[in-house]
Amino acid sequence: MRAAIASALLPLLRRMDPEQANGLALRALQLGLAGRFSAPDDPVLAVSVLGREFSNPIGLAAGFDKGAVAAGALMRLGFGFVETGTVTPLPQQGNPKPRIFRLDPDLAVINRLGFNNDGLDAYLRRLAALSERVPRAVPRAVPLGANVGINKDGADPVRDYPALIAAVAPYVDYAVINVSSPNTPGLRDLQGEAQLGNILAAVAEVPEQPPIQVKIAPDLSPDGLAGVIETCAAHGVQGLIVGNTTITRPDGLRSPHANEPGGLSGAPLFALSNVVLARAFLLARGRLTLIGAGGVVSGAGALTKIRAGASLVQLYTGFAWHGPALIPRLKAELAAALKAAGFARVQDAVGTAAQELSEH
Repeated sequence: MRAAIASALLPLLRRMDPEQANGLALRALQLGLAGRFSAPDDPVLAVSVLGREFSNPIGLAAGFDKGAVAAGALMRLGFGFVETGTVTPLPQQGNPKPRIFRLDPDLAVINRLGFNNDGLDAYLRRLAALSERVPRAVPRAVPLGANVGINKDGADPVRDYPALIAAVAPYVDYAVINVSSPNTPGLRDLQGEAQLGNILAAVAEVPEQPPIQVKIAPDLSPDGLAGVIETCAAHGVQGLIVGNTTITRPDGLRSPHANEPGGLSGAPLFALSNVVLARAFLLARGRLTLIGAGGVVSGAGALTKIRAGASLVQLYTGFAWHGPALIPRLKAELAAALKAAGFARVQDAVGTAAQELSEH
């Protein structure tokens, strides 16, 4: 009931500045106004990957709760997993405002936030407080991820990424190396084989690290994608998140904000991200677990991601648009779609349409 109420308030939030609306939504979550989703998930949705059990494959992507201020509340909404961040070593303000733009006719968002966050120390305090309520000897029912990045100024990627991974390791079930945001100058250059290899070699030295994912851009060239995959596989990375926002602008965007600089997310990213995801699946040949992100707002869309090669699927813009009521609806639709297609479990469907989708 509370999830439905929270979703019903979304039209009011959409009249606000997008960044203010996100802050208000996080505050409402902290206060428990979105309630909880306690119904058990359909067994067809269960997934076992990354050394963890996921009751369903639908997760929240990084960016919605950068500072982990409402992670506990988000984990009670029915997600199969929740990813917080991106967090950087030091606090930073990010880029000048305005820096988030709703593209209402396109069901999309453009952001150029620039890793605005409270910094690692504040983030760790919140993760520690959350972990105190969940003994680490008992696996979380909803796995928690940390997405880490570097500061705009004074960064040393080979120093900073391993330090960030080591810091978050005691508190999370997986960690994500973000080298693909378009809003930090030079960050996407770290996807190059040499620089990424140096970072991953340093990260590999971190003791007792959680499973590591690398979040990549949907704008990588075919050669660039192949290089990232081989580099990740060679350095023991467990998987990829495909992908981040795009700096391209697909034909047909109708919003007057369509040409704002920044990363585009939402419905227009769906087709592009599926192609890159399918190509990544074919190139990885089972060596990496893939998480698909970009434009999912329905069970059918989630199944397309899975058939393209994703074992798990993330929401961001769709959740911001539709609110907590989206989650149970999407899970019910996905379960029905899997059964209608003859799949007994999510993992039976992974990659079954990768060849076809890779050619679009």
